[in-house]
Amino acid sequence: MRAVARAMTLIENDHSQKRQLLQGLYPYAGRAHLIGITGSPGAGKSSLVDGLIHHLRRLNLKVGVLAVDPSSPFTGGALLGDRVRMTRHSEDSGVYIRSMGSRGTLGGLAKGSREILYVFEAYGCDVVLLETVGVGQAELDVMSVSDTVALVLTPGSGDGVQAAKAGIMEIADIFVVNKCDLPGADSLVRELKLMLMDKSSFRENWEPPIVRTTASDDQGIAELWEALSRHRTHIEEHGYWKARRKERHKVETLQLLQGTLSEYVTKRAASDPRWRRLLEEETAVDPYQALDELLSDLPWLSEMADAPNKDE
Repeated sequence: MRAVARAMTLIENDHSQKRQLLQGLYPYAGRAHLIGITGSPGAGKSSLVDGLIHHLRRLNLKVGVLAVDPSSPFTGGALLGDRVRMTRHSEDSGVYIRSMGSRGTLGGLAKGSREILYVFEAYGCDVVLLETVGVGQAELDVMSVSDTVALVLTPGSGDGVQAAKAGIMEIADIFVVNKCDLPGADSLVRELKLMLMDKSSFRENWEPPIVRTTASDDQGIAELWEALSRHRTHIEEHGYWKARRKERHKVETLQLLQGTLSEYVTKRAASDPRWRRLLEEETAVDPYQALDELLSDLPWLSEMADAPNKDE
């Protein structure tokens, strides 16, 4: 497990060895069932993850958990609230839990989350549970890294209405009504069923089931896992599993390209006197004219930037 921890730390800290490490891990990608657990703060996501870990270990499945915590405002590190809730699994070699600080990242995922998932898969995890920061609509990017997304809602919180307004209903493959021992659970289930009558929002020919749980005492956890497993079977049988992985590969490659170009431009701006003058001193030059002058030093990029205008 020390090797796993070291690999994840190298990735999270953007170490110089990260590229070599990830290239070695990539052949193991695509083996685990990646499950996103998302929802508003206080929905009981961590308790739900804890219950799922317990259930999956009883099925002899190896489990990885990536819990994205709010960051400490002083160190930028995770506050580790999620890991504290899962201490009963700390001595289990079949469970590996990693907390990451969000470090102000929008979208519910921390920087490096996508890459750390490769470590879990190389470690041999059958299932990886990805718990995201509960920040509402900005969590949409959990869909891009998960095979299955479970949206956790609670009675009396207005979650159902807010989910519909924010548009995050469309990311859910499973709806989990947690804390079903509270008043309003039946009302929330009815509300969700009404929303799901509009089948135009369904993706990949899958009608999201609604699962009732009370994670604090593990009620409904077995039913939740059954629903998650059915979704995996559905996307595998209909070709969506491979399609999602291909799209993920495309997105990651484009992000690497964007990051590399951005790094080059930043370094060039700091070292090239002409670029520094255009960026810092020539306030009389409008930004678009400055852009044209900067692109003149990068003819290959200039041609790409002009391409949309030539088509018009």
